[in-house]
Amino acid sequence: MTPEITTLLVLLAIALVLFSLEWVSVDVTALGLLLALVLTGLVPAEGAFAGFGSDTVMTILGLLVLTAALLRTGVVEMVGRAILRRAGDDGTRLLILIMVPAAALSAFINNTAATAFFLPVVVGLASRARMSPSRLLMPLAFATILASSVTLVATSTNLVVSGLLTQYRMPPIGVFELTPVGLPIAIAGIAYMLVVGRRLIPERVAGRSLTEDFGLGAYLSEAIVLADSPLVGRTLAESGLGQRLDLQVVGLVRDKNRYQTPRADTRLQPGDVLLVEGARDEILKIKDTTGIEIKADVKLSDPDLALGDVALVEALVVPRSRLIGRTLKGIGFRERYGLQVLAINRYGSTIRRKISQLRLQMGDALLLQGPRDRIAALANADAVRVLGAVGDDRPNVGRAPMAVFAFAAALVAGAAGVVALPAAVLAAAVVVFATRCITPEEAYREVDWKVLILIGSMLALGTAMEQTGTARYLAGLVVEAAGDASPLWLLSGFFVLTVVLTQPMSNQAAAVVVLPVAIQTALQLDLNPRTFAVAVAVAASCSYLTPLEPACLMVYGPGRYRFVDFLRVGGPLTLLVYAIAILLVPLMWPFR
Repeated sequence: MTPEITTLLVLLAIALVLFSLEWVSVDVTALGLLLALVLTGLVPAEGAFAGFGSDTVMTILGLLVLTAALLRTGVVEMVGRAILRRAGDDGTRLLILIMVPAAALSAFINNTAATAFFLPVVVGLASRARMSPSRLLMPLAFATILASSVTLVATSTNLVVSGLLTQYRMPPIGVFELTPVGLPIAIAGIAYMLVVGRRLIPERVAGRSLTEDFGLGAYLSEAIVLADSPLVGRTLAESGLGQRLDLQVVGLVRDKNRYQTPRADTRLQPGDVLLVEGARDEILKIKDTTGIEIKADVKLSDPDLALGDVALVEALVVPRSRLIGRTLKGIGFRERYGLQVLAINRYGSTIRRKISQLRLQMGDALLLQGPRDRIAALANADAVRVLGAVGDDRPNVGRAPMAVFAFAAALVAGAAGVVALPAAVLAAAVVVFATRCITPEEAYREVDWKVLILIGSMLALGTAMEQTGTARYLAGLVVEAAGDASPLWLLSGFFVLTVVLTQPMSNQAAAVVVLPVAIQTALQLDLNPRTFAVAVAVAASCSYLTPLEPACLMVYGPGRYRFVDFLRVGGPLTLLVYAIAILLVPLMWPFR
């Protein structure tokens, strides 16, 4: 073992510990590792930063912009509303209508983004069906992860593996090359959740809402009657707001400033603003009702506060939030954002003392009070996701067809080989900018820069493992330990190793660590390295054993889950995914 190999293994071990414990952000750890590789001379300085201009990073950047355009034009929202119109009270039907569209959407956009969109929708569905949210939220998260191997663009992990393959002079992974394995995994996984998994999920009775804990009563909100609403011309009694949504109409504003006392025989007109009062979950159901939209954020049901511009909302701390790891006192939250955090809800336990000194985590629920424009600014800065509408910013639905066309055209062009995938998605990004589907400022707010930094930095690790001979050295140890073991057992070993590493680490980091060793092992044994690369890509997305996957962590609190719940439900699912992968991968990509 040479000094270079020793140095790289020490740096890799330190990085693994930091990735697992997350004492610092994963992107900071990746940048630190990149700097260490340069300072130790393991990677030449002139080539250390080549990863940031790689096809992989450019592809991810283009896809993030296109995803933001789909969200901004309301395409994702329209999909959600279509589901709600068809949902009934049958538990199996609800699961199918949640998991199948969520998996389909996640096959083409980031699974965390898909989970974030469906989260408030599913909470509303659970309330309507009088079910515990725990019955639906874990299947939602698992469905989005199950689709990770359906297409190349389903997760950035696939793109990282594809980029590393080119370093070994192998063709990149095609857009639908993984589909023969990924699609059966998604179908079997959804079937498992419908038949077995749902029975293993404990009934977590939702605790009282934050507003009830603090005695703030019901919410007051504003709902506007749209021009094409089926409620136009109907009376308030005929609208069914009280029966369907359990909301009380306490006021009506017509022509922007004419206040009227609502009566049962009052006929609704386009543009009418209804002041409705009800529980938080009932207010959120307005988003699921055709013909009306939330106009303003929820407010405290205090007459004095209702006259002002004060709003009260529950908001989730999102994965890439600037608040993560910070305390409210440390960042001067009240002074900086002009908002007051009344409470923090973490994993089902409401924290009431010294919340200013608590370090925020992804998935924390905050009860925010303050001006609506400041809440909107905080949400637009991607610090939180408000469980309820903020402000009057409506999707640019008129540009939705163009956003869908640009996204689909990019995938088709890349899959057909008409143009390279990075060029296809970047061209589509230019199209959505030029057609005003989304502005550059809006798109750049949606870009997960941490992921790009992580991937750009970690690609240098793959280069270092190859140039220093570390990958060949580790592969030699694996070959020696395997002895006369069959290739199938060797493939299983790399699959299990990747699954173990991807639980505490990011999926991309686990793939980058294991893939060079797997490829070198295959080359030394005269086996097909692409077989092992595909297995590693599939295994890196197998994150069902713990709630540390961002998609799982987002449902952890609202579902009132415990850590062991994911092991109970995700354990058999992991075995199922392994069985399918270990059967189909060698079949589609033979060992020789």
